[in-house]
Amino acid sequence: MKSSRYSGLWLVVAAMCLAGCGRQQIERVEWPVMGTIAAVQVRSASIFFHAAATSVVRQITFDLEHALNAHDPDSELSRLAPLEEEEILSQCGKSPMLYSRDVRPCYEAAFKLMHESGGAFNPRWRGPKTLDLGAIAKGFAVDVAAKDCYADHADALIDIGGNIKAVRGEGGSHRPWRTGVMDPNGGGFAAVVELREGEALATSATYYRGSHIYDGRTGLAVSNGVASVTVLCNSAMWADGLSTTLFVLGPEEGKKFLDDKLKILVGDMAVSALWIMDGGRQEIYGNARFQGN
Repeated sequence: MKSSRYSGLWLVVAAMCLAGCGRQQIERVEWPVMGTIAAVQVRSASIFFHAAATSVVRQITFDLEHALNAHDPDSELSRLAPLEEEEILSQCGKSPMLYSRDVRPCYEAAFKLMHESGGAFNPRWRGPKTLDLGAIAKGFAVDVAAKDCYADHADALIDIGGNIKAVRGEGGSHRPWRTGVMDPNGGGFAAVVELREGEALATSATYYRGSHIYDGRTGLAVSNGVASVTVLCNSAMWADGLSTTLFVLGPEEGKKFLDDKLKILVGDMAVSALWIMDGGRQEIYGNARFQGN
């Protein structure tokens, strides 16, 4: 599991507009939230769409930060932590602080990943009666923001701590966003992905902060030769949670886990994964579009 405090800093992702954007502008607005940096990039000729998209995403991130913050004793997550799993799932989302946000899918996915991974992903990795969704909540927030984002007539790229998703408005350009995955063993990018409408990308890595990803089965920092794992699929929440799980499991056990459990977890959703090992060796799962690997 990732330590949730400042956990967004483990990933460095660069989003670059494809060449030939014409007269459309790309505006990026960012702000601190959920222990990391959130950002919205909007590709549009109208400043109105920049402001509208950013306003929606900001409000969603602040709502979910108040609800899902493991370090805030007054958050809904902290209030639910001492309960058993069934009680948590029956009570989550009933706090008035959530406004209209449905957070149950985030809790459900976290517990489902825990059971199917044998505890490698574990929202209780800190111990019994604790709860930490830091390894999946940011991706969940991206999905919620992408669904509610007012990006009509504009393309948007939503980024919360490196968990990113591409959104296209009714009049959008249909151009993908080019996203670079940092090489954990040196400068530059290890791979580049063109994110299409609705696609999401998340990476778990040891960039800058050293070992801060924990094996939910032991509570100890992971030390298995994995430098980073990047997951590409149509859900930022699942990309976030799976990237952590696959980092803990490593490529051999991780590929078997995906073969055995992926359909149970996400149904028919296509999922690709890229492991980068210490020393630079790469392992791929799925019909990946990681260019340059």
